[in-house]
Amino acid sequence: MPAKDIFHEVVKTALQKDGWQITHDPYNLQAGSLELYIDLGAEKVLAAQKDGQKIAVEIKSFIGPSKISQFYTALGQFISYRAALEIQEVDRILYLAVPNNVYDSFFTTGFIRSLVQQNQIHLIIYNTEQEAIAQWQM
Repeated sequence: MPAKDIFHEVVKTALQKDGWQITHDPYNLQAGSLELYIDLGAEKVLAAQKDGQKIAVEIKSFIGPSKISQFYTALGQFISYRAALEIQEVDRILYLAVPNNVYDSFFTTGFIRSLVQQNQIHLIIYNTEQEAIAQWQM
C-alpha cells in the first residue's frame, strides 16, 4: 500500500466537515492485474436526491522542489485512476485535491489551467490551516 500524502488527514477532515462520509481509506481499484490505490473514497447523501453522490479523491501536497514534475505525476495518476473507475464504478467522480496556496500560485497559470481543462480534472482546493474545503472545481 502506498504512503499517505502529508495532508491526507487534513483533506479527510475537510471532507467530513463538508458533510462527506469517508467510505474508503484508501479506495482500492483493480485495473486488470494491477492494484491501484486512490487516497480516499467518500459519499454524500443529498436530501433532494434518492441516491447519494460518490467521489474518489487523490490528494497531492506539491511540497517538493519541482511543482511541474509533481503535476506530471499527478496528471498521469489522475488519468489512470479515472480510466479504472470508469470500468469499476462509473458513478464515482474522481477529484484531485490540492492546497489553496499551490492552486493560487501554480494552478492558475495559463499552461496548467489549460491542461486541467483539456484533461477534465475535477479539483478540490483545500485550506491546510483551517482543514476545510476552500473550493470545488469541475
